[in-house]
Amino acid sequence: MFKTRYKKHILDFRFTARTSRGAMQQKETFFIQIKDEQSGKVGFGECSTLKGLSIDAIPDYENHLIQILSLVEKCETSDEVLEIDELVDFPSIKFGLEIALADLESDAQYQVFDTPFSNGQTGIPINGLIWMGDKDFMFEQIKAKLDSGFDCIKIKVGGIDFEEECSLMAYIRQHFSEDQITIRVDANGAFTPDNALEKLKRLSDYKLHSIEQPIKAGQIEQMSKLCELTPLDIALDEELIGVKELEAKELLLNQIKPQYIILKPSLVGGFISSEEWILLSEKREIGWWMTSALEANVGLNAIAQFTSKYNTKIPQGLGTGQLYHNNIGSPLEIKQGKLFYNKSLPWNPIF
Repeated sequence: MFKTRYKKHILDFRFTARTSRGAMQQKETFFIQIKDEQSGKVGFGECSTLKGLSIDAIPDYENHLIQILSLVEKCETSDEVLEIDELVDFPSIKFGLEIALADLESDAQYQVFDTPFSNGQTGIPINGLIWMGDKDFMFEQIKAKLDSGFDCIKIKVGGIDFEEECSLMAYIRQHFSEDQITIRVDANGAFTPDNALEKLKRLSDYKLHSIEQPIKAGQIEQMSKLCELTPLDIALDEELIGVKELEAKELLLNQIKPQYIILKPSLVGGFISSEEWILLSEKREIGWWMTSALEANVGLNAIAQFTSKYNTKIPQGLGTGQLYHNNIGSPLEIKQGKLFYNKSLPWNPIF
């Protein structure tokens, strides 16, 4: 039998984080604990949503979490927990339970996967995230990332004037070549089907790696056409959210044929669902990388350890742990554009 508890935590951004969907100064997350009453072992997880993006970011989320945790306490095994019917509509809670159960079953607390990364032996290459703002603010961020050893940056676009954004790209390329720094951009669906291709052509002049979700999700025919004609590789992001069944995942990839997909476990339904997406994309020679959904360090750690199971060299979107004033202290640290798990550093208590 399991015993559960949870704790709500409000994360405070170090600055106003802007995307084309709006600005954020705080973010709500929930830490959970599952205790095996027979062995006395505990596992910790995190359930985290993004308003306007997660399908389960609803006003009474906390009440649903309480109800699902009560169902967990009636389960005898981990498999029973993950088969709770209500989890179909709450991918972030399913992911949080997957983390906690993996932690519960591991030999070391917070080591949800046994890999060279989780053992502190290797780092994961990551991109440096550049947030929207005026040109000076964005360039200051870029310079700081480069000074910190990053060779891949991701820039949010679509929130300020497009000509200004192009001017910023041109300025970066005047100072740093394609060999010196890889640039990804994320439009968060800010372009329209009518203007997207022209904007992609403009952006391709700056030797970019890829663009995430140029138009809003759900426009399958238009996105498919863009992926066919684009001079700049396209990565699906929001397009994957809410696609639950294996057959639906296959259909989406077959219809759109993207160059890349981006996986956020909190949004797509956790480890098991992410594994399905990876298997399907690799079968079709579609590239992929993992990205956090702005979780605190409990969720970020789990995503990083999961990612480290795969032999991928492409930079991942896992540099978000430093966004908050009041994140949970952890062994995660960034050095020279890589994320490391420093086992000499402690985890701060959650409960």
